[in-house]
Amino acid sequence: MKQLDGKVAVVTGAGSGIGRALARRLAAEGMRVAGADVDAAGLADTAELVGADGFLGRVVDVADAGQVDALADAVYGTWGQVDLLCNNAGVFVGGYLWDRPAADLEFVLGVNLWGILHGIRSFVPRMIAQGTEGHVVNTSSVAGLFGAPFGGPYAVSKFAAFAATEALANDLAAVGSSIGASVLCPGMIRTEIAASDRNRPEALRTPLTDDQRFVTEYLAGAVAGGMDPAEVAATVVDGVRDGRFLILTHPEYRDELTTRAAALADGQLPGLANFV
Repeated sequence: MKQLDGKVAVVTGAGSGIGRALARRLAAEGMRVAGADVDAAGLADTAELVGADGFLGRVVDVADAGQVDALADAVYGTWGQVDLLCNNAGVFVGGYLWDRPAADLEFVLGVNLWGILHGIRSFVPRMIAQGTEGHVVNTSSVAGLFGAPFGGPYAVSKFAAFAATEALANDLAAVGSSIGASVLCPGMIRTEIAASDRNRPEALRTPLTDDQRFVTEYLAGAVAGGMDPAEVAATVVDGVRDGRFLILTHPEYRDELTTRAAALADGQLPGLANFV
C-alpha cells in the first residue's frame, strides 16, 4: 500500500511505546488515526501529541472481543473505512513456563494473541468488503522468532502472533484480496513493556516470583538502552509501502534466522540469539 495520505489507520496499544509512535507517524503521513489502549491517561497523552484533528481515541481492552467489535463500529461509524490495521497492543509475562499459573497465561495470551485475533475478525472482513487496497500489521517480537529461557509465556504468545499473521497473509492471497499483511518483530525498543503489570486486570494478578523478577529486571534494563520507537514506526511505514511480510527492526537478526533454520533442519535445538 503505497499511498497513506487521506486514508484511515487503526492502532492498538496507542497509549505508549511503539503504538504511540505509530499513531504519530501515521498522522504525519496524512492518515486519520483511531488509537486504542486500555490506559486512558496514556491514550489522552497520545491524542494531545497527535492533535485532535483526525484522531479518534477509544479505551479498549483488546482481550475482550466485544470491546474490539465496538472499536470497529466506532471507526467505521466515524470515517466509513479502515485502510491500515496495526494490531500492536502487547504485554510481557516471563518466568519458567512450568511455574506459571493460568492467570499469567490468560493475561499474556489475551492481549498478545487474542488481541490480534479479535482485531482480524472485527476489521478484516469489512476491509475486504471495501474493495480497496489495505494492509494489516501485527506486532510479534524477536521473541516470536527465537526461543530463550525465562520467557516462555511471552514467547508462546509471540510465536502464535507470528503464526496468525502468516496464516492471515496466506488466506488473503488465496482469495485474491488486495489486503496485505506484515508481522513486526521488534528487538529491544524503549517502551514500557517491562512494566506490563500496570495494566493487568485485578482478576488476573499473581504473586511475583524470583524467576519473573529476574527476567523483568533484565528486560527493563535492556529496553532502557533500546531503539527509539519513532525509528520502529518509520520502519513499519517503509514495510507497508514495500509490501514486506517480515518487518525487522534490527537487520542483524537476518543472519540469526539463517543460523536458526540450519539448526532446525538438522533436528537440533537452536542456540540462543543475541537479543538487541
